[in-house]
Amino acid sequence: MSIYEKLVYLRQNKWVGKLAYLLLKAFGVEIPLSVKVGPGFLLHHGGMGVVIHPKTIIGSNVSIYPGVTLGRADVYRSASHSRFEGIHVGDNAILGSGCKVLGDEGILTISNGSVVGANAVLIDSTGENEIWAGIPARKVGLREKDE
Repeated sequence: MSIYEKLVYLRQNKWVGKLAYLLLKAFGVEIPLSVKVGPGFLLHHGGMGVVIHPKTIIGSNVSIYPGVTLGRADVYRSASHSRFEGIHVGDNAILGSGCKVLGDEGILTISNGSVVGANAVLIDSTGENEIWAGIPARKVGLREKDE
């Protein structure tokens, strides 16, 4: 586990959580204290430029590469009028470099085992083990399960 992942988990610590959050920000990683992160989280290459919305839940063994954004698509509305309820990232998901996951209404779900390709702009929920790519992102295949 790298120092970056250690800081992600330390955010939940009552005594040093705020300091861990601020250190991550200094490294260019925005993961608010409210974001729940499951075990086995990987923030590849230090996660420079990663921005995660406060209403996000991240499952187990999720890999996030630099430049990933998880947020609201309806930024033209004030937060108090938004119908966005959050983003749920399932277990074993992979979010490729520079991808943007933007929810507009309700909860946007990246299901277990799904992959969002580099620089993709995902605005729809995925099914399990699906691969999504493009702008806007479309399902382009299925991820083979490890034997």
